[in-house]
Amino acid sequence: MPDQNPLFPAFLKLENLRVLLVGGGNVGLEKLTAILRNSPATAVTIVSLSFLGEVWELAAQNSRLRLIERGWVEADLEAHDIVFAATDDPALHRVIVAAAHQRRLLVNVADTPDLCDFYLSSVVVKGQLKVAVSTNGKSPTVGKRLRAVLEDTLPEELDEVLAQMTVIRGKLAGDFANKVKSLNAVTAELAGGKAYESPATKRWRRVATGSLLAAGALVLSRLVRRPE
Repeated sequence: MPDQNPLFPAFLKLENLRVLLVGGGNVGLEKLTAILRNSPATAVTIVSLSFLGEVWELAAQNSRLRLIERGWVEADLEAHDIVFAATDDPALHRVIVAAAHQRRLLVNVADTPDLCDFYLSSVVVKGQLKVAVSTNGKSPTVGKRLRAVLEDTLPEELDEVLAQMTVIRGKLAGDFANKVKSLNAVTAELAGGKAYESPATKRWRRVATGSLLAAGALVLSRLVRRPE
């Protein structure tokens, strides 16, 4: 079997977790921007010796961001669930990872895949639809290019489709298997398959088809029995 990406895909409700971000420079800003873009209600504590002006501006606009202007200390890990290490100090990152793992905390380390417990994906968002692309940390550039392709390819109307599917799912009757079958029929046209027909439409189509076949058989029988 060829080498495969072993990562387990998951979407976190980050707003329910207490996030610690170590680093207030360019890399820290990049991580913070990714967090807020995907989960804008997340509470983030940011520890750094100094902060970019953009980080101060984000904090001024978001009461869930807490900035602590000093060096990282191990006590910062207390009362947090997940950690992002985003400084320009690789040695500090290793210390943070070791201390976090002692507390069973997951850590993402900037630009050091081997130290990461999880990676940030390249993400495509179309309303409620979110598609994450992972290269297993091998090439973020490829992930970004794939994201650009998907953003151009996936239509904006997909969000409307999802909204309509929610309504349809709520109206479906029967057991789970029947609901799945019906939803598969609804979405078949999206994949180039046979489009969905409501039960009423299907019934009348059958009646109309049967009537046409009966009429055709009648005409054919008269033609066959017509004397020469």
